[in-house]
Amino acid sequence: MLDFKSTLKMAINSLRVNMLRSALTSLGVIIGVSAVIIMLAVGTGASKKVTENMEAMGTNILTIRSASAKTGGVHMGMGTKPTLTSKDAEAIKKMARGILAISTMSSQTQQLTYGNQNWSTTVYGVQPSYLYIKNYEIEMGRGFIPEDLQNSAKVTLIGSTIAAELFGDVDPINKVIRVGNIPFKVVGLLKPKGQSGPFDQDDLIFIPITTAQKKVFGTDFPGTVSQIVIKGQNPDTLNETIQDITEILVARHHIGKNQENDFEIRNSAEFQERMKSTVQTFAILLASIASVSLLVGGIGIMNIMLVSVTERTKEIGIRMAIGAQVSDIRWQFLIESFLLSMIGGLIGVVVGILGSYLITVFAPTMTISISLFSIILALGFSGLVGVGFGYYPAYKASLLNPIDALRYE
Repeated sequence: MLDFKSTLKMAINSLRVNMLRSALTSLGVIIGVSAVIIMLAVGTGASKKVTENMEAMGTNILTIRSASAKTGGVHMGMGTKPTLTSKDAEAIKKMARGILAISTMSSQTQQLTYGNQNWSTTVYGVQPSYLYIKNYEIEMGRGFIPEDLQNSAKVTLIGSTIAAELFGDVDPINKVIRVGNIPFKVVGLLKPKGQSGPFDQDDLIFIPITTAQKKVFGTDFPGTVSQIVIKGQNPDTLNETIQDITEILVARHHIGKNQENDFEIRNSAEFQERMKSTVQTFAILLASIASVSLLVGGIGIMNIMLVSVTERTKEIGIRMAIGAQVSDIRWQFLIESFLLSMIGGLIGVVVGILGSYLITVFAPTMTISISLFSIILALGFSGLVGVGFGYYPAYKASLLNPIDALRYE
């Protein structure tokens, strides 16, 4: 009776004798495993990138904005008629629970000019707390101070993209740029935050909200703001904060029981969870598609092992004649199949890791994340493929009649 060690040795020798065929048989598994690792690396990286972008934009944030106005029962579009005011924000700050910081905000696209350079971007009228809420930090100069809002000062904070486009290598602090036709003094440069999807978080400038309302943004609705942005103290109490805000605004705007609210409250946490879920689902879908090639590789293994059983019928007969048991023959072919799959799996892991990093060379903006879990998953799946598709050839080999096998030519 042959022991497991001897059976393993025979399986390895058999693969070594047919080296080229073994390599070609493993190719399907190599492609499958590398594809799974690359797809999971891309999907996980995208998920991490989304999370980082969301955190960079701020967490525990509530955004209140005007709901779509109606004319003759027809919705005219989001924010057609502004309904929020700075006094609404003051009331919310005093009366709502769980608020860490609050800021009003209005925005408008404007042309910026410095010397012979010009650039079109979004200008945000904000309060000093807006920078804290949205995780913007000052790299050079200073932020807004209360006097800037009180005096409607013509001062601005600019993002790094604006600084590069208008000033190049020149220090922008204390330089004067024109927003539209109005001169503004640059008092601060914001730290770069990078891209968030298609949105460049550094291609913007901030000015005091009072300056925006009185001197820059022409409006038919004086005192109104586009949004009220709030940072909550705790994600677990945001629902209470939303309830308080709703009650405050319903009362202030004199909205009846049967009337629709003229405002909307959006929770960034819910949006972030939806985005993460979407990206994770996409990653699983990519990995599932890639795993199909693993199954194709498994079919290739089964096909070659069946051919191998036919070619080695006489060898099987000789081994049975000198004492090999049915289980020994079965184990030998099963081990061969498993080794073919695992060797392909290990090579596929190396190819997958190299391929993942190669993607970042050709697409530097992409984030790749290779986890130990994805490697173990790919190797485990390749092992199952080897055992699953190798069992039938092994079973068929073990059922051969020794006498018939010895007579086989």
